[in-house]
Amino acid sequence: MTMKLYCFGESGNAYKNALALELAGVDWEPVYVDFFNGETRSPEFRAINEMGEVPVLVDGERTLTQSGAILFHIADATGKLLDGDREEILRWILWDTQKGSGQQGPLRFLMNFLPEDKRPAEIIAFTGARMHAALKVLEAHLKGRDWIVGDALTIADCACCGYLFYEEPFGFDRKDYPEIDAWLTRISAQPGWKHPYDVMPGSPADRA
Repeated sequence: MTMKLYCFGESGNAYKNALALELAGVDWEPVYVDFFNGETRSPEFRAINEMGEVPVLVDGERTLTQSGAILFHIADATGKLLDGDREEILRWILWDTQKGSGQQGPLRFLMNFLPEDKRPAEIIAFTGARMHAALKVLEAHLKGRDWIVGDALTIADCACCGYLFYEEPFGFDRKDYPEIDAWLTRISAQPGWKHPYDVMPGSPADRA
């Protein structure tokens, strides 16, 4: 049965799951959610996810929300992307939720998807500093390693790279983080890898 992922191209959290589905070779299809015109706030979408967020994965009779939970579902369902200590994988997914994507996502939104006159400079500076502090932790962890956990790409890598393949400026420059840069290059060299805007519908160009 084909899995369905409710998503849109600009969502780094949805990209984590779309990427895992591609790398695991899953038969799946994207369901476009028009976030920028308020679809996630609609009663129809809230009936699918009471939290009013993407991603949402529908797998047969099962509906899952929250990207980390969905990553484990994909890995458990396919037997892939979980070749490492499960608790260590969970540790890094939780780290990403708070320290990684938890800073990168809001920062990218504030710097790119709000009107320029409504971009809060002090909040952007504060969040940017927290983002770089977290990236330094990831940079140090990757020194001497190919992957975040163990000897193979896992869902921990899918989680932690979620926002780092986007080109919109949010203070992250790959050249400032050589270990992260090499790690992202390894991920993008994997069979099945696709850029966020190539694997999910919707992009800033559609709204230009």
